[in-house]
Amino acid sequence: MPQVFFVIGPAGSGKSSVSKLLAEHHGAAYIDKDTATKRFTELLLTLDGSDPNERDNNEFYQRAILPLEYASILDLTRDNLSVGRSVVLDAPFGKFFADPDYLINAGREHHWPEAELIVVHVRTDGEAVRARLVARGYERDEWKLNNWEQFWAASQVNACEWKGARHVELDNSGDAIDVGLLDVVFGIGGVPTSDPPA
Repeated sequence: MPQVFFVIGPAGSGKSSVSKLLAEHHGAAYIDKDTATKRFTELLLTLDGSDPNERDNNEFYQRAILPLEYASILDLTRDNLSVGRSVVLDAPFGKFFADPDYLINAGREHHWPEAELIVVHVRTDGEAVRARLVARGYERDEWKLNNWEQFWAASQVNACEWKGARHVELDNSGDAIDVGLLDVVFGIGGVPTSDPPA
């Protein structure tokens, strides 16, 4: 049965690095939300008269564009699952954490075939995250850095309540990712997170 890995964590936590290692390790399709949607997102923001790099504090983006971004990558997931290919999704998904049935509904609404769902929580300490955001220098991270306390506090209280998936944690606070951490996802060692409330 193909698998879908939802690699979640705040910006700068190392989601992309973990996701790419997972995809390589498992021979899975790698779908990055930014790569899949950046061009149409920036165009829509520009047509709206908004800063094409502003996401976090842009009501139009949050209301109208963000849902399209996620619908697009969930459709791409369906296309890969339909040919038996596992998928690694590299996207924050934070807006949807509070909905326990999000994964169940997403699979139904996007017509996914049967698949095992695995949520990989990438954990990183705040100073490491801030240093990574500064180092990568993305314009879209400016709001996060300029409003650091607000951004970081919100990311820590936004617990993922999803049901219908296996949840595992990955500590990525170090300078480099240990390939052995991938064993956590495959059930060789590691400590699963507590199941979300029923």
